[in-house]
Amino acid sequence: MAIPISVKQLIEGNLIESERIELKKGFNPEAILHSMCAFANDFNNWGGGYILLGVSDNHDIIGLEEKQVDSIMKQLLDLSNKVQYPYFPIIEPVRYSGKMVIVLYCPGGAARPYKAPKSLGKKSEYMYYIRHSSATVIANTEEEKELIGMSNQIPYDDRINLKASIEDLDLQLMKVFLREINSDLNPNTLSFEDLCRSLNIVDGPKEYLKPKNVGLLMFSQNPEKYIKTPWIEVTVFHDRVGDKFEEEKFEGPISSQIKMALQYIRNAAIRERVQKVNTQAEAIRFFTYPYTAIEESLVNAAYHKSYEIDAPVEVRIELDRIDIISYPGPLPPLNKDNINDEIVISKRYRNRRIGDFLKELRLTEGKNTGFRKIRAAMKYNGSPKPVFITDEERVQFITRLLIHPDFKNEPITEPLTEPLKSDQIFEFIKLNPNCKRKDIEKNTKIPLGTLKRYLQELIGDGKIKKEGSDKTGGYVILGE
Repeated sequence: MAIPISVKQLIEGNLIESERIELKKGFNPEAILHSMCAFANDFNNWGGGYILLGVSDNHDIIGLEEKQVDSIMKQLLDLSNKVQYPYFPIIEPVRYSGKMVIVLYCPGGAARPYKAPKSLGKKSEYMYYIRHSSATVIANTEEEKELIGMSNQIPYDDRINLKASIEDLDLQLMKVFLREINSDLNPNTLSFEDLCRSLNIVDGPKEYLKPKNVGLLMFSQNPEKYIKTPWIEVTVFHDRVGDKFEEEKFEGPISSQIKMALQYIRNAAIRERVQKVNTQAEAIRFFTYPYTAIEESLVNAAYHKSYEIDAPVEVRIELDRIDIISYPGPLPPLNKDNINDEIVISKRYRNRRIGDFLKELRLTEGKNTGFRKIRAAMKYNGSPKPVFITDEERVQFITRLLIHPDFKNEPITEPLTEPLKSDQIFEFIKLNPNCKRKDIEKNTKIPLGTLKRYLQELIGDGKIKKEGSDKTGGYVILGE
């Protein structure tokens, strides 16, 4: 079965954290078995990891002898059966730089904790293996207790959804995703079921195949049918009392929500000022809020919120600040006392699969860089430091971005939200090529007369075109 992320990205890119990649220049069955077990246990809810055979620790492509590949594939199957309980990673032999490499994708297992024999000799003791940074190690006594306590605790995004069916997943959204990440996976050569299995967004036997929650969140047009409040709400306040405000709700696939909400916030809250300085040639440019800080804060909220509870991501744009709120609060060891420390590290993730998809779309990096990026962006813009807020019980998490001081006492102005509609239409057509006007109207809720005007403008700007007749044709993005 094919793996969606390309070997080139695994070897040369930085999408996947080093802790989640194990490089082996040759075939060492015992070490591979232990790493498979460790990734299956997914002690930190990272989403498992990858083992690459035929690649050295310094990323040199050593390659495997072609005549060895079939034998290694059979041995890997035998190793999978030695794990308790049996655990089967997705394995793909690929040719890279003219040499054969075998890639094992080892997602977090559904039946953890897993054990593996300490050696491949007879009557070997079975041990729990986990990942410590970039190494596979035997769990110590405390880690073993914690691992056993995680028995059958699969993160919500990686669980199957019994209320939905595989037909609720949208093939076109998957194609758009694979094209955006430059995947080697060709959706036109696979059955729909095999494509879903390759993306690891379904599980179960053929006769009772069900989508995982992450599949519905990423590749369903209406995830709210199956998951509690999986949307983003943005409220823009025009006075200090709160009597005058605008509200917008962004639904659909998570990546689309994030992009549309960001565009709305940009139009509503970001203003630029250029200031001439007598002693230098270049003027100083600064903004009410740096876009990078808003983007990182919103993506973090969508990534780390719980999709099990009835609470959307909220964005409140006040006259002097932006609050981005998600529920519940951060996972330990983060708490209200250390969350604003300069160095903040949390190795546990609430959603192990959502993060992978957002990283591949370049919407987030992981690696605990979120707080640092937000602080750096605010500092570079000359803005006050961001404030991160949670409570004793970690009920909620708030990222508070304060307006640049030079804008603080400006008169209240209406937000410039009008450009949102064309962006909303463009994004919908991008995710649904050949869609008809009635589909756009139904999903964007833009009045027909206004919709017609924006469609004509987008055609005139060379961004979209209409293909086919009025009855059977639809709109497509130019250049796709």
